Amino acid sequence: MSKLYDLPVIGIDVAANFSVATVLKQNGDIYKKNFRFNHSLEGFNSFLKLFYKAEEELNSRPNVFCESTGIYHLTLLHFLIDRQIDIRVINPLITNSNKNYNIRKVKNDKLDSFSIARLCKFNDVKTSFFTSKDMLHLKLLVRDYYKIIDLKANAKKAFTNALYIYYPGLQKAFADLTGKTPLTFITTYPTPQDLLDAPSDEVLTLLVDSSRRGLKWAKSKLELLKGIASSAIVLGINPLTFKSKVKRFVDTYNFYNNQCLSLLDEIKDFINGASFADEFNHNISLLCSFKGAGFISAVTLLVEMNDINNFTKSSQLVAFFGVDPSVNDSGDFRSTANKMSKRGTAIGRRALYALALASVRKTKAGVPMNQVLYEMYHTTLKGKKKKVRLVAIMNKLLRYIFSVLKNQTPYEERNPKIHQQMFMSQVHNVTNAA
Repeated sequence: MSKLYDLPVIGIDVAANFSVATVLKQNGDIYKKNFRFNHSLEGFNSFLKLFYKAEEELNSRPNVFCESTGIYHLTLLHFLIDRQIDIRVINPLITNSNKNYNIRKVKNDKLDSFSIARLCKFNDVKTSFFTSKDMLHLKLLVRDYYKIIDLKANAKKAFTNALYIYYPGLQKAFADLTGKTPLTFITTYPTPQDLLDAPSDEVLTLLVDSSRRGLKWAKSKLELLKGIASSAIVLGINPLTFKSKVKRFVDTYNFYNNQCLSLLDEIKDFINGASFADEFNHNISLLCSFKGAGFISAVTLLVEMNDINNFTKSSQLVAFFGVDPSVNDSGDFRSTANKMSKRGTAIGRRALYALALASVRKTKAGVPMNQVLYEMYHTTLKGKKKKVRLVAIMNKLLRYIFSVLKNQTPYEERNPKIHQQMFMSQVHNVTNAA
């Protein structure tokens, strides 16, 4: 039974510029329905008047619920919390699955607010974690960083595709066109003709200075580039127009790169000045004890999970990141083609995926980054599809992360059999002590 069965409830359906509220009495009858208020100071204050009036007339403080709408509910949420009003946020997946209680198909803001109030009053609904203003601001900074990373990646992809038309073959000369050497080269010699007209000594000097790979490498690369340029003059479609495209790409890429660096500095400065600076920086160092985890990955994982104390079991953390498998059973049928749910944080999953990829690789010296996970990926899970193996590694990493943050101890790489022996030894000692 719901804990709010004998208490008044307010359901709020949030839109971009306004919200609609419905108030239910203790017995479930409607006290006030379709109360619309704008997202302004005047509008929020009008909702406060409704709240205090309902509290006075119903002789009980109403419980307020609203649906998560990305960003639109955040101002109302923090406005009410700042005024000591308990408002809880519910996942739209929950409300959507309960809006079809009526046979008639109706979808509008007025009915939605009533549905939210009715759902939260008569059902034991799970609510989202509260995020403080400082943590919310940090989360938005991190998400801005990933948006710029995506813009930079899209610009790079568009430019690489353009090479097939204007400068065919150039992409074969450099593994990464955004590295220092290729960017310097293509800025100096943006068309095939520019390269062929340039003195060889000049080009060699540029390649040696930018790459620091030596003269032998530079001569080999120059020979390859001249062959590509000679072919591109014939195959390329109007390569002269490529010069302006090169300039736009380099300017755009450098702009996004500078934005990323600026945001990283802003994120670091904000963390150091925040109220949770000491604890958060300590948790960053704990996550960085995983080989392959960097600063931005650690920050992303921490801001997305908000507070590890919100989770009592590692399986809850796995489900929050959407790495748990979906279930499709009916009667005697048991599906064997279940995918991961992906109902959790997409940004957090992105950082976790990068950490999983790093964990199953070897260093330049040929040593696995994480021996346990490397063997799990390449031996234990051998025969399964790559994505299935990586999801299993992500799942395992989250369980490690849960333990590290809960115990506040750095990650220690252990063979599973040895770890089991240590655990059983501890259990034995505790049993004997008792």
